[in-house]
Amino acid sequence: MLSNDLNFITKKSGKSENKVKAVISLLENGMTVPFIARYRKEVSGGLNEVDIQEIKDLLEFVKELNSRKRTILNTIKEQGKLTVDLKKKIENCYSKNELEDLYLPFKPKKKTKAAIAKEKGLLPLAEMILNEKKLGSAEEVATLFISEAKKSFNIKEAIEGAGYIIAERFAENSELRKFVRKKMFEEGKLSVKVTKEWKNKRSKFEQYYDYNELVNSLPSHRILAIRRGEKEKVLKSSVLLDLEKIKLKVFSIFYDNKHPRKKVLDDYLKDALKRLVFPSIELEVRRDLKKRADVEAIEVFAKNLEQLLLSPPAGELVVMGVDPGYRTGCKIVVLDETGKVLKYDTIYPTKPNEKIMEAKEKVVSLKEEFNIKAIAIGNGTASRETYEFFKKVFNDSDLIISIVNEAGASVYSASEIAREEFPEYDVTVRGAISIGRRFQDPLAELVKIEPKSIGVGQYQHDVNQTLLKKRLDNTVFSVVNRVGVDLNTASYHLLKYVSGINDSLAKSIVEYRNKNGRFYKREDLMNVKGMGEKVFQQSAGFLRIRDGSNVLDSTGIHPETYFIVEKIADYLGVKENLLVRNKKLIEKIDPNLFITEEFGLPTIIDIIKELENPGRDPRKVFNVFEYTEGVKSFEDVEEGMVLRGVITNITNFGAFVDIGVHQDGLIHISEISHDFVKNPEDMVSVGEKVEVKVLSVDKDLKRISLSLKALENKPDRIERRGKKDLLSSLKKKWGAK
Repeated sequence: MLSNDLNFITKKSGKSENKVKAVISLLENGMTVPFIARYRKEVSGGLNEVDIQEIKDLLEFVKELNSRKRTILNTIKEQGKLTVDLKKKIENCYSKNELEDLYLPFKPKKKTKAAIAKEKGLLPLAEMILNEKKLGSAEEVATLFISEAKKSFNIKEAIEGAGYIIAERFAENSELRKFVRKKMFEEGKLSVKVTKEWKNKRSKFEQYYDYNELVNSLPSHRILAIRRGEKEKVLKSSVLLDLEKIKLKVFSIFYDNKHPRKKVLDDYLKDALKRLVFPSIELEVRRDLKKRADVEAIEVFAKNLEQLLLSPPAGELVVMGVDPGYRTGCKIVVLDETGKVLKYDTIYPTKPNEKIMEAKEKVVSLKEEFNIKAIAIGNGTASRETYEFFKKVFNDSDLIISIVNEAGASVYSASEIAREEFPEYDVTVRGAISIGRRFQDPLAELVKIEPKSIGVGQYQHDVNQTLLKKRLDNTVFSVVNRVGVDLNTASYHLLKYVSGINDSLAKSIVEYRNKNGRFYKREDLMNVKGMGEKVFQQSAGFLRIRDGSNVLDSTGIHPETYFIVEKIADYLGVKENLLVRNKKLIEKIDPNLFITEEFGLPTIIDIIKELENPGRDPRKVFNVFEYTEGVKSFEDVEEGMVLRGVITNITNFGAFVDIGVHQDGLIHISEISHDFVKNPEDMVSVGEKVEVKVLSVDKDLKRISLSLKALENKPDRIERRGKKDLLSSLKKKWGAK
């Protein structure tokens, strides 16, 4: 790697050069981010996944930029215009915009006004006007030029043509463009107005009907909202910058105050700025604003997705999954502890059919036949009425009855994955299966759904889709490896997210398991077609085998360090299996005694943690949630009500809450706490159960405004906030983990 590239990555990441070099070396050798973070701490200097991913992203950026540099250098070289100074500037450039500025004078163009003027032979006149020789006014210079060239030019047209050439030269100056770009970001204002068609009409964009804000202070959600408003023809916007002020700052790049033709050059510069530079830089600024907004929005989306994927599993229970509905009835499926479909049916417990007795007989019979332990109801249409039906039927039972967020279930049920899994069932039955399985293990089921369809982001269809997919896939990848995967029960959809394993190998693992039975030890993976030593190294530590032949295979301890566990067991005079969960023995271990040349203290400490809590699941304990009784629809919601809800989505401006009326309410950032809240995610999380007060209901725009801080003096709110404050202080002290 070039030293310039390394310096750039080191500076941008804020990490030491040694750590950056080590991580790049590991990445270039095909190691994944989770593997490096978990099993190569000594080499990476203990960098976490976020740090390693940042270095990886910067490495990809540099590679992409270098490819563009090579193309530009070759193009300019072919034109015979590549100087030593220009080559050095291009090689040392690490801004895409500034790189394109350097290339602009040499970039093949369509026929511009300047190009047409050059074809007419007016380039020498442009040079004469620019020349500081005292040749008189522009008209006098043009007269002299026409006389010497012996051409029948119209003086006015000649001066105008030369002006186009000069303006283009000004506009292509990289120093000028860099200055204007900087000023547009620092001083430019985004001016937003309502379109004629929407004037005097209400819309969700009405706060932007006459709006101005500095470009550099625009938050991502506002940028995306304004862009959405423009897309829907409700808003129009432009970036405003003082042209005269800029002209006074930059003219000295090209000429000084004493230039004999300064007045006409001022006009050409003004034309260059207004006609060529400002529109071009405004497009760049808009693109950069969009990119910045995309990155921030995608980051929020990713964090929401991470929290959703880490939703607590109910566990291995026999479950009835219910996809509620009115006219077409409720599709019900019974799933065994592993998610296998045992039976399915349709009931009509709600309007318009209301076959309540028949529905009751069916569900009671199914409960007794299969010893059902829980009922999971999707939170879509008719969910509240269906929930009440089941509560009445099983009023005296210890049966768990829960409403489950079904976002994305309909996308899954119509997908190729669902058709492949359940070709014999229609989409409604597949939807009920997805709801039931999501209750048992949210992560295992959610990985089958395109992340952006899960519904935990704002403006997900407006942001860069390639960037969104990459970030969300990385999030799923990270969570799956953090939680770990049961090698004997995982679907190939889950296995393909394991470090080192791709789609085809995941299918091969499932095929091998179906043909040969369960895996008894991790080493058995080497018998799977396509599994090589390198892939085994990357994946083995994240795969778990319960009740296998080696107890260490149920932990996050990597097979390459089993020998260390053997040394520990020998030192303590016990068998390896007696170490697992044996707190008294584990407390006797001095990690410093087992450091090797390859594996240092961080790895030994991780091994000890795994022995104490093997295959620890980072997800929380499952708790049943119930909405507030009597509030089922938007019309039922009234100002002043205190309602129970689940946070479904967090944005930079607040959090959305499902209160069970098929219309999420918004807790604005100012209503989260009496204390100052910089980021809503510091105080609340997706999936968190909360109690909120209704501040207002806008029936026209179907908006519900909620407050947490209005109930902040309640004991449960104080306890919850205290936990967040403690977590925040720990993060500051020890760094986010």
